[in-house]
Amino acid sequence: MQLFFPPLNQVNSDTVSTDAAAYYVNRKPQTLRKWAALEIGPIRPIRINGRLGWRVKDLKKLVNGDM
Repeated sequence: MQLFFPPLNQVNSDTVSTDAAAYYVNRKPQTLRKWAALEIGPIRPIRINGRLGWRVKDLKKLVNGDM
């Protein structure tokens, strides 16, 4: 199943899901979950009702090489 994610510069929310964040940084979702669990990644998520939310501003910095 192919998921559709809009271009990162068109995302209007403050956070995105792990699947969307993985798409934007060209990694597998499980890699981002590992970053969160072990606190080893270049960005860290926030928890929203027990789920991971990845900040769009952090993703933009990472994609642009600002981190």
